Amino acid sequence: MAAQDSTVRKEILFIINPISGTGRHAEVEKIIHEELDSSKFNSRIVYTDAAGQATLLCKEAVENGVDFIVAVGGDGTVNEIGQGLVGTKSALGIIPTGSGNGLARHLKIPFNIRKAVKVINEGKLRKIDTATVNDKVFLSIAGIGYDAFVAKKFSRASKRGFYSYFRIVSGEYPKYKPRKYILDIDGKTITRRALLIAMANSNQFGNNTSIDPNATIDDGYIDVCILRRIPLFLIPFYVPLLFTKMFHKTQYIEIIRAKHATITRKKGKTMHFDGDPVAMGKTLEMKVNPLSLNIIIP
Repeated sequence: MAAQDSTVRKEILFIINPISGTGRHAEVEKIIHEELDSSKFNSRIVYTDAAGQATLLCKEAVENGVDFIVAVGGDGTVNEIGQGLVGTKSALGIIPTGSGNGLARHLKIPFNIRKAVKVINEGKLRKIDTATVNDKVFLSIAGIGYDAFVAKKFSRASKRGFYSYFRIVSGEYPKYKPRKYILDIDGKTITRRALLIAMANSNQFGNNTSIDPNATIDDGYIDVCILRRIPLFLIPFYVPLLFTKMFHKTQYIEIIRAKHATITRKKGKTMHFDGDPVAMGKTLEMKVNPLSLNIIIP
């Protein structure tokens, strides 16, 4: 009887990033063993110890027919695993233990680890869009300019979490100068001087902040969000709007929906993909991959 039951179980792999975010990984393995429905799943848990390793583990799992691969970490870990799942039949699960957890917030995945495992037990699937910039995948948000600059600083910080991120944002803002960008969005060319340009698939920047609350993750579009510099003396009045999802109504942001966009800047610098900084060139080509990723949702 036990052998017969095992044939109907799904194969599930948990990939844990032990240095992600707030360090909640310490309790995750114990909770997985306690809460995961063993009548539905044959499970395995692995830990990463280097950047990019999660993608390799994920691709290997897909080749071996694993049905679900669960990212235990933050947006960077989710991105690495998502890269290995785009266009496959295998599905992504998320146990959010990172700093920002933007995609998990957008999808309303619980931050309580036990509740997140119960979501996985239910196995409700949804197809979502993904996108690429110069063939590199992002799931939630990619960006250039100030947010990429901050992402690079944050990646080198000794402490993780919201307050560490906030200190970098507030400390560097007065010194950062907007850049000139030439954008070709679905065949229309515009020039803008911007603090940052974010390409939003989801409505979350992380830490429950949003400059584009209307972004939809399965509509076949990416929202190109062009943010002008806000005068320093006005910052205290505008920051709360990021948390109340009202910032998109201000005069400082322009949002253009796009299936394809090319952005040209004066020189190659950092760009972030779901919060992780990556060195990129002067010309950036964004493409949408509609409904290209299966994901477990509540």
